[in-house]
Amino acid sequence: TGMELANASLLDEGTAAAEAMAMAKRSVKKNKSNTFFIDENCLPQTIDVVKTRAEAFGWDVLIGKADDVVHADVFGALFQYPGKNGDVRDFTDIISALHAKDALAAVATDLMALIMLKAPGEMGADIVLGNAQHFGVPMGFGGPHAAFFATRDDYKRSIPGRIIGVSIDAQGKRPGIE
Repeated sequence: TGMELANASLLDEGTAAAEAMAMAKRSVKKNKSNTFFIDENCLPQTIDVVKTRAEAFGWDVLIGKADDVVHADVFGALFQYPGKNGDVRDFTDIISALHAKDALAAVATDLMALIMLKAPGEMGADIVLGNAQHFGVPMGFGGPHAAFFATRDDYKRSIPGRIIGVSIDAQGKRPGIE
C-alpha cells in the first residue's frame, strides 16, 4: 500500500471506506467543508455504505468523475484503484490538489493488484483500504470479507480498529531488538 501502518480488521471494504470518510473529517483542521467526494468508478456497494454513513453524520456526498474533485469544496475523497471498470489510473496530481485544500485522499484497492501496480502511498494517498478476500480469508473471519485499512503514521491516533505490525527503523531493523 505504501503506508506506514495498517490495522486488522474491519467488516468489509464498504465499512472501511465509511471509516476512511469519518477519519478524513476528524483529521482535517482548516477545512470546514461538510462534503465528501466519491469517484464514480468506485464499487457500487462501497458507494452505498459511504452514502448511508454520511447521511447519519449529516454530511453531503458528491459523486462524479475523479477529475471533478479538484473543483469541489470537500474534506476528503475516495478513489477506486483499479476502478470498477478495470481502469488503472495514477491519482498523484488529483491527490496533490486535495492536499492543497487540506483534504484527505482515500484509495480503495485490491492488494493482489498492488503486486504489479504503483502503491497508492506513492501517489500521496492518506488512507488505503480494501478487501482481504483475495488472500483467502474465509467468510466470517473478521466479517463478510475482512477489510484492511492502512494510513500514514501522522494519523495513527485516528485509525479505526486494532493496529498491527512491527515497527522498523530507517535501517530496516526493529527498534529494541538486536
